Amino acid sequence: MTTPIEILQKFWNHNQFRPPQEAIINAVLNAQNTIVLLPTGGGKSLCYQIPALISEGVCIVISPLIALIKDQVNSLKEKNIKAIALTSQLSQDEIITAFDNLQFGGYKFLYLSPEKLQSPFIQEKIKQLKASIIAIDEAHCISAWGHDFRPSYLKLAILKELQPTATFIALTATATSKVLNDIQQNLNLENAQLFKKSFQRKNLIYTVIETEDINNRLLSIAKRINAPTIIYTKSRKQTKDICHFLLYHKLKSSFYHGGLSVEEKNNAFNNWMLEKTPIMVATNAFGMGIDKANVKAVIHVNIPDSLENFIQEAGRAGRDEQKAYSFILTNNTIINDTETKFSNASPTVKYIKKTYQYLNSFYRISYGDLPTELFNFSLQEFCTTYQLNILKTYNALKVLERENIILLDENYSKKSTIQITLNNHQLFYYINSHPASETLLKLILRTYGGIFEHATFINEFSLANKLRLSKIEIINQLTSLNKDGIINYSYEDSTSKLLFLVNREDDYTINSIAKSIEQQYVLKFEKLKASINFIKNKKTCRNKQLLSYFNEIITDDCGKCDNCLAKTKGNASYKTISEAILTFLGISTYTSIEIINNLQFSEKEILNTLKILLEKNKIAITSQNKIKRTDI
Repeated sequence: MTTPIEILQKFWNHNQFRPPQEAIINAVLNAQNTIVLLPTGGGKSLCYQIPALISEGVCIVISPLIALIKDQVNSLKEKNIKAIALTSQLSQDEIITAFDNLQFGGYKFLYLSPEKLQSPFIQEKIKQLKASIIAIDEAHCISAWGHDFRPSYLKLAILKELQPTATFIALTATATSKVLNDIQQNLNLENAQLFKKSFQRKNLIYTVIETEDINNRLLSIAKRINAPTIIYTKSRKQTKDICHFLLYHKLKSSFYHGGLSVEEKNNAFNNWMLEKTPIMVATNAFGMGIDKANVKAVIHVNIPDSLENFIQEAGRAGRDEQKAYSFILTNNTIINDTETKFSNASPTVKYIKKTYQYLNSFYRISYGDLPTELFNFSLQEFCTTYQLNILKTYNALKVLERENIILLDENYSKKSTIQITLNNHQLFYYINSHPASETLLKLILRTYGGIFEHATFINEFSLANKLRLSKIEIINQLTSLNKDGIINYSYEDSTSKLLFLVNREDDYTINSIAKSIEQQYVLKFEKLKASINFIKNKKTCRNKQLLSYFNEIITDDCGKCDNCLAKTKGNASYKTISEAILTFLGISTYTSIEIINNLQFSEKEILNTLKILLEKNKIAITSQNKIKRTDI
């Protein structure tokens, strides 16, 4: 019989398990229902993949995100392990073929979302399978107290009826004791064995830095680390801006966010993994499939939505067990803006009801109807049509998806491209002789860079909106320019796909989920406040704060986080700091940020001391905005 160690060596190039993986695998092999709480990077997927490869029958994996499912399936296929993903992109015939392969073709893994499981047809097909293991990934989604609650997870107990002899394993990286209880109760896992590993990462040093100059402090840290790093930002725009700032200062960087094409994401990810660009600047869309052991630092220039998210993201550093760092760069403005934006971007029940009604009007769906087709969906076009706030509307749509009212598949998104084939002189000659094209071409030149050098993504609806034309008029103009050989234009339907899951019943549909919406709003706000309180708490050891949140108590301080170090240093006197500043300046001149980055005092202490030194005329500001001593 093949052993777990042999499978590890053959497929994953590991020679040993990390505790408590071996115990979990043995429990699953012995048909023991289990709940697994392992921190990010703890190798949760191996806990069901290895028993599945040893056991007869299929392993059914429930996972909440299509991108996560695809990542897992692709990883297995690369190892020549047969796996199937049931997504909304498969036709009925393709689904039938998939289940035939699972029954007769030697396929070992079936991945699907909890929403897909609700189909009676899928349930009947699953009932016909011989399933050895059922794995519920991201199991915290089953709890209304979890940080990513999805009501569809509450219906997973039906798997007990469909496959009564299968062994269940529920896995999560972040869960409080209340969430763990919900997992056990809602999945009907009686006498389940709980495997829980401490969240404490003794090699990871947590530091919160208050600074008014985020970019330069970030630059200083990145130069000092000089190793693979992840920088998490608050927005797509900030991701790109920070990346360009680092590149300008000769630090090789990539950026990653949900709006990039699949090719752009893959290029950024691969360049980072191969360390062609050791720094990755990203939104929290960068999270799946990250298995890079030598990440030296994770830096947040945003406020994490929750401590659950923070501990997962920070935990991507130091998986090689070497010393690693988690930084949060913040200031009062960022904290206040985060709270304000949360309130402004969080849709009320009334706003969600309005969004749902507009959505039905947009597709001309009659009251009581349930269309079965997948609709093309452009968020920008929808919001412009009804004069809606894009971010709040997107969040409203995600609530409707969470509550199983709609399904929004954003993986379909493709973008049109254009490239100007003429040189600059030839283009302006064409514009002068074809005035009808002048307005559009000049707008394109102002809006998109690099359009002469390479194919560039464009948004026809955005162009149409600026010129107060219809989208079809813009497409027709671009098509005409393409025929004239002025541009190379490739049109793609830049949309997501949207599917309605319930009959249109307007107020009743939303009223039935109103309580859940309000509860989730309160919960998310409480979790954001917990993150802010963690950042503001300057007294308690960072490790103690995080572990306490997850109901884990330690008695000793870590001795390495910013709060612990501050205790040992104490508050430096004005005399000590001023002497250090004057000694550092010597006969040279430096900016305030250079002084802050080179002295071991807090930014606030240094800035206050500089202010006093200026008032006492012991230092002065040069014409280059640098600081110099006045006595030398």
